[in-house]
Amino acid sequence: MAAEWITALARYADRLHATAGDRHHVASPLGAWLLLALAGGENEALGVDAQQAARIAGALLEEPHPLVAAATALWHSEQVDPAALSGWRENLPPATAFGPVPSKGELDAWAKEHTYGLIDRFPLTPSPRMLVLLASALATKVSWQVPFEEAPASRLGGDWRQRLTTVLLSPEHGHQAFIDEGRIVHVADAGGLKVYSVAAAAGVPAREVLAAAYEIAMNPMSRTSLFDLPLGETPLWTIREERAHERRKEHVRALLPAWSATSELNLAEDPGLGFAEATRVIGERLGTPAPQFEAKQVATARYDRYGFEAAAVTGFMTTTSFPPEAPIRHAELRFAHPYAVVAVAAQPGGPWDGVPVFSGWVSDPQ
Repeated sequence: MAAEWITALARYADRLHATAGDRHHVASPLGAWLLLALAGGENEALGVDAQQAARIAGALLEEPHPLVAAATALWHSEQVDPAALSGWRENLPPATAFGPVPSKGELDAWAKEHTYGLIDRFPLTPSPRMLVLLASALATKVSWQVPFEEAPASRLGGDWRQRLTTVLLSPEHGHQAFIDEGRIVHVADAGGLKVYSVAAAAGVPAREVLAAAYEIAMNPMSRTSLFDLPLGETPLWTIREERAHERRKEHVRALLPAWSATSELNLAEDPGLGFAEATRVIGERLGTPAPQFEAKQVATARYDRYGFEAAAVTGFMTTTSFPPEAPIRHAELRFAHPYAVVAVAAQPGGPWDGVPVFSGWVSDPQ
């Protein structure tokens, strides 16, 4: 796939992760990006033009990865005529589900079905003001080709060694571990899905380290030779040397903790994530001025000795705006004395339409 688009996705990921800051979290920038692509229209947040974004989304959904489950949907409320969406629907990937909005329970079931059961709730609840709801689900469950070994947490060093009993130790074969310009990198391979772990010096902002991780994942051949670094210990590594009657070699292993995370991100907080612009485009398509929107993502992941599992469900809902504030009056009508009753037939276009059939005067209530 074009490097231009992958670079654009990395820029989008930088913006999305910034909303979470440095708190422990997991997310799927791709899951959010897909919804912008499906929404259609030019959107600066996509990083590519609308037609290219649509082609990319279509390719990802129509040619699914064997290790990554992907699903998308466009649902509409009763107040939206499906005919008004026909042009939009024709440009969506055929795999994108379409129809009336499901109930909250059905949305939760959709999330569970398309995430291997890792996520059992949809991040949004449809409201009476809802117009359309776009959704994406991504999930993976993989086993490492070669499992990690275990080591005492004391070998890890740092503050975490006080919290942990054991940590993961990369095996001598089947994993990659290297140093890249002062950052340490480990790559675990599941035979079609690689997970890059990247650490920089303590105190480097999370946003910078995440950006570096995307850069390294896109250019994995960049690395620093151990022979270009001094022997000894730093907070990130220990380098030692021994003599042997063979060619000069480098052996690198990594120590890292197992981890898990579950996060919910409000994608409406930053206009730069593109959902405000996508809402404007949808509003023009539906002839609805100034619609409002909600956009959230719930994600979960687990990384351990034997494998990696992760899932994310993203929801993007446009709603009608509340009308301007105005006085509201309430009345209670009391038929407390004799009154008249007239029964009139209704038959639009027929001879009975508007004909009074029965009438009466009520003066003896029961």
